[in-house]
Amino acid sequence: MADAAAPPTMPPAMPSRARLALVLGSLTAVGPLSIDMYLPAFPAIEAEFGGRPGIAQATLAAFFIGIAIGQLAQGPLADRFGRRMPLLAGSLLYTLATMGCALAPGPWSFSLFRVLSALGGSAGMVIPRAVVRDVAEGHAAARLLSRLLLVMGAAPILAPSLGALALAVAHWRMIFWLLALYGLACIALVWVALPETLPAGRRRRDSPAGIVLTYAAILGDGSFLAPALSACAGFGGMFAYIAGSADAFMRLAGLDERQFAVLFGLNAAAFIAAAQVNAWALGRSSPARLLGWGVAAFVVSALALLAVAFARVSHPLALAVPVASALASLGFVGPNATALGLARQGARAGSASALQGTMTFGFGAVSGAAVSLLADGTARPLAAALAAWSLVSLGADRWRRRRLPRV
Repeated sequence: MADAAAPPTMPPAMPSRARLALVLGSLTAVGPLSIDMYLPAFPAIEAEFGGRPGIAQATLAAFFIGIAIGQLAQGPLADRFGRRMPLLAGSLLYTLATMGCALAPGPWSFSLFRVLSALGGSAGMVIPRAVVRDVAEGHAAARLLSRLLLVMGAAPILAPSLGALALAVAHWRMIFWLLALYGLACIALVWVALPETLPAGRRRRDSPAGIVLTYAAILGDGSFLAPALSACAGFGGMFAYIAGSADAFMRLAGLDERQFAVLFGLNAAAFIAAAQVNAWALGRSSPARLLGWGVAAFVVSALALLAVAFARVSHPLALAVPVASALASLGFVGPNATALGLARQGARAGSASALQGTMTFGFGAVSGAAVSLLADGTARPLAAALAAWSLVSLGADRWRRRRLPRV
């Protein structure tokens, strides 16, 4: 496909790379904020909606479903209509649906609005990666993706604390009014600061059948699939951490809510810091080599945690060190694998980004469900899931290196 390899072109009004990273990172943070900010409110939500255990977790699953479906739709929309219009429309839907969450009278309506907010918010998770592919490739793309993580990564550091602060001074619904305000800020940001990066001449006009064929072609492209699987498996491990960290650090290690929030933030900081080291290292090494190193570190860290968990060690540091190391390794895996996967996708970069995003949340949903179902008040489900995903990431990276030596 000729246009799949078309080189990126910098639009004439494009802001600096630093400003672009700030804009795109802020848009991408919609997902982490929407997930992490209301985690402290789970007990309050369950109490208001009937007190049945699992209600709050079900609303999180509803959000994941909406994200997975929404990303599949947002990719073709971004490839057909450009980047700005779908971002504006998606941010508007996210804002209105999040207001619906703040007003929802019961768990079913709340879950429905969570699905709708995810459908809209998925634009901010898919399209920024396509914008990166529009304006950069190779080392430059991986470096820009690492800078995005610096902005986006602030979300999981700040979100639980912001949610806890909102709960301390107001009802849990205030969290969703704050998220709606963030949605409005995203609309303003796109309107003012993000020019269109996909020229009309490079846009696709696929029919519904053509969209399906495009996704099938991308899945059949090993240059996309091999690195994408490494990245998605890495984020499967991250979702396992989100689902299992409370049992590991609060029930087993005995941390209270404040201590857990601090540790959650420190682990997110390790992820962000590693991504910035990756951006620096890209001036001295290739994305493919750094990806290999990141995957190796992921495997070693996950297996170390598995050993600690099954040895029934409960000291917080014994658990925290391998967890932080595993998350830091993902700061190398994610940007480099994504840049390699999108490198040859050209005008279908939006669809490829959407497919990777759907795969990521599909892996995440499976990971989170497995950890929740196997929860036993220990770190073993988290450790087992991290180890399994690390081996999947390793297998995908070995495929990339053996079958696709130039990727």
